[in-house]
Amino acid sequence: MRIVVDTNIIVAACLGTGAANAVVAACLEQRCTPVIGNALFNEVEDVFARVSLFESCRLNPRERDELIDAFLSCCEWVRVYYLWRPNLADEADNHLVELGVAAGADFIVSRDLRNLRASQLHFPQLRAVSPEQFLKEL
Repeated sequence: MRIVVDTNIIVAACLGTGAANAVVAACLEQRCTPVIGNALFNEVEDVFARVSLFESCRLNPRERDELIDAFLSCCEWVRVYYLWRPNLADEADNHLVELGVAAGADFIVSRDLRNLRASQLHFPQLRAVSPEQFLKEL
């Protein structure tokens, strides 16, 4: 099973959210294959550089770096050659759909479902689901 893990799920795993932890753990345990591309990688790098976001984090900076490194090491790199635009109202999330389509992914796991499900273009093989929904499918 190939999945796109939104940055908000990785952040939530660092902050201690149960379902997000379980999704990241499933990736690390190779029960599913997370995919990543340039845009998502850059977003993860940018978000994890925001110190204020992690003030109440249960992990210190070194532990967060180790978690990100471990997560990225189990990701399959996918090149996105085609941009599906316009698609989502939030332009910043289009890269998730494009990555999912390019990778032939089954799911986008995210907390931003309202935006992802309101796309102008429909890709029936790719479903946006919450971490809880994904864990039921797993």
